[in-house]
Amino acid sequence: MSTILKHTAAATRLCARSRIRTYAMTSVARKDLIQELYLKELKSYKAPPAAKDAHVGVVRAFSAPALPSAPTLPDLATELAAYDATEPTRATTTDAIAGHGEPAAGAEAYLAFLEADEAPEEAHH
Repeated sequence: MSTILKHTAAATRLCARSRIRTYAMTSVARKDLIQELYLKELKSYKAPPAAKDAHVGVVRAFSAPALPSAPTLPDLATELAAYDATEPTRATTTDAIAGHGEPAAGAEAYLAFLEADEAPEEAHH
């Protein structure tokens, strides 16, 4: 059986070689005259030297910004002296009235108010 396989493999190689087409072309070396002229002109070009004052009118002259001034602090000593010299104002009895319209009677009255049992509100359905 191996001889049959060897013969078929050899036959397929021969068929594959005969199917390959080879093309042999000779390329004609043509010179591109326009490209050669362009490259020759590029190599021979020399930029004209720039004048030393060419930047005048295009670039502004540099001027450093002005230095900022230090902030001035108010005279705190005179303000503190004026504050110390003022008399504190005393609260009047109208200022002492609580938000519920009851006069403030001290801490004990407030604690008694907090500890007082309030009647639960009846739910209206």
